[in-house]
Amino acid sequence: MLIVGLGNPGPAYSKNRHNIGFMVIDELVRRNSAQKISSSSFNAELFKFSNHFLLKPLTFMNLSGNSIAAVKNFYKIDDVLVIHDDLDLPFGAVRFKRGGGHGGHNGLKSTDEKISKEYARVRLGISKPEHKGEVSSYVLSDFNEEENKHLSSWITHVCEAIEHLETSSLEDVSSKYSVKQFSLK
Repeated sequence: MLIVGLGNPGPAYSKNRHNIGFMVIDELVRRNSAQKISSSSFNAELFKFSNHFLLKPLTFMNLSGNSIAAVKNFYKIDDVLVIHDDLDLPFGAVRFKRGGGHGGHNGLKSTDEKISKEYARVRLGISKPEHKGEVSSYVLSDFNEEENKHLSSWITHVCEAIEHLETSSLEDVSSKYSVKQFSLK
């Protein structure tokens, strides 16, 4: 399986809401002692553990599909899971699905164009800004102080769900690990 976290490269973006996919990949790498693979031809950070590849595209969000397609095609991988932020879900929500639209998410749009829409997704709720015109600055801003208090346990929960996919179907993982809303109490 190719497990992809969406985000933007570089330290300026590392704590941004848009980079929650990268944060999950970083934790999966740590938890599974994944080995880094030379990946200069993929324009990505690529790791491997067991029979899984972990990918962080370094193309910036709107060109993520280029790296995903390059790795998928080179290693002849059929099963792809993309972890991404979702404005339409409240902070801390976790949802699983296969296929669907991109909902204006440029990373998903790029992925859809390069490998089709038929891949599994882990949708991580980051909530949405008060005004529609603030979306870009909102997703590129860091999690607030209250959200940061819960970020580690949220990421751990998501990692456990993804690891559970090794022995269970997406539907089973969805029924066990989906979260409607994270309590900020």
